Amino acid sequence: MSTTLTPAQTELVTDKRVDRKLRRQRIKPSRVILGVVAIVISLIWIFPVYWMVNSSLLPNVVLQNTKPTWLPFGGSWDNFSAVINGGTFFPALGMSLIIAVVTVVFCILFAFLAALAISRFKFRGRKSFVLAVLLIQMLPAEGLFIAQYKLMGSLNLLNTVLGVSIIYIAAVVPFTIWMLRGFVAGIPADLEEAAMVDGLSRTQAFMRITFPLLAPGLVASGVYAFLQAWNEFTVALVILQENSSQTLPLWLRGFIQQSASRATDWGQVMAASTLVAVPVIIFFLIVQGRMTSGLVSGAVKG
Repeated sequence: MSTTLTPAQTELVTDKRVDRKLRRQRIKPSRVILGVVAIVISLIWIFPVYWMVNSSLLPNVVLQNTKPTWLPFGGSWDNFSAVINGGTFFPALGMSLIIAVVTVVFCILFAFLAALAISRFKFRGRKSFVLAVLLIQMLPAEGLFIAQYKLMGSLNLLNTVLGVSIIYIAAVVPFTIWMLRGFVAGIPADLEEAAMVDGLSRTQAFMRITFPLLAPGLVASGVYAFLQAWNEFTVALVILQENSSQTLPLWLRGFIQQSASRATDWGQVMAASTLVAVPVIIFFLIVQGRMTSGLVSGAVKG
């Protein structure tokens, strides 16, 4: 007894066969090997971070054992409590947050205006300005320490948020300009002209059409400026010499030195390092979507 399939059933069976065939074609040995290699590389990359967090939950006695403890079973938050209750963590955290926010805001503002001028307008000295931006990036930061220290000292800005922020902004702005220039150049000026034909002014066309398209680029540039300000150590070491005005990298260095004077407590050191990394992780979780699209869309020739 033979059964006759309806056209809909026949089409469904055909689609299933095509899907199975495509699935078999997609699963290639080369892809499997590349996937395994990617997983291995990811595990190698993330292992130091895991080991830092794992060690921060274990007492120093366990960490000094010759046999490694791979999982923090029986661990506690005592190391974090000892670090936080030390009384110096939150002032350093506030100092770093204020400096990072000020640096990001002013870097984005200055770099955005400069990138817009370079990409949208033709003026005398435009090429020289672009060349100067590139040359500034080639200057070694260490060669400017003496001049920066004397300048901040003459302005009475040593051990201040404003003094460090000015130096950070000056160091980060050139590369941020170059980064944003690619984003601005990737947006056709014809979009603004079309909006102006429809009755919008130049400012309205820019704010309604161009500016929303630049949001991923601004986020990506902001992430770069934030990381530079958050992790910077050498300039802060020169400018911020008082214990009452220290950023988190300086605080972590002082914490390790204090710990070394009484035999290094690696559990507390790892807990302190984890606390320094937490704000960066939170910041990345907030902006990760925009940052990914910004890094991809910014890779244009402008």
